[in-house]
Amino acid sequence: MEVVSDLLQESYEQLNEILGAEQMLKVFEIYRGRQISFPMRLYDHKKVAQRIVDEYDGHNLAQLTHKYDYSQRWIRQIIRQNNEK
Repeated sequence: MEVVSDLLQESYEQLNEILGAEQMLKVFEIYRGRQISFPMRLYDHKKVAQRIVDEYDGHNLAQLTHKYDYSQRWIRQIIRQNNEK
């Protein structure tokens, strides 16, 4: 299918610019007609919590905060909860 980019709906136009026509058409075929909402955070908080527990060494709170884009307060809470178990 040839894409006429100046006729695209705004959301498909943006996808076309970001992904290119071929990938945009794949997204169109899979998701057309559906309402899609993207979470504000890239990573799932439950999975991140387990990873933090695994990676925390007692001195790398700032690095984990930066790496996973969660607050130090939240990370401390996860570590505290894990220590209480």
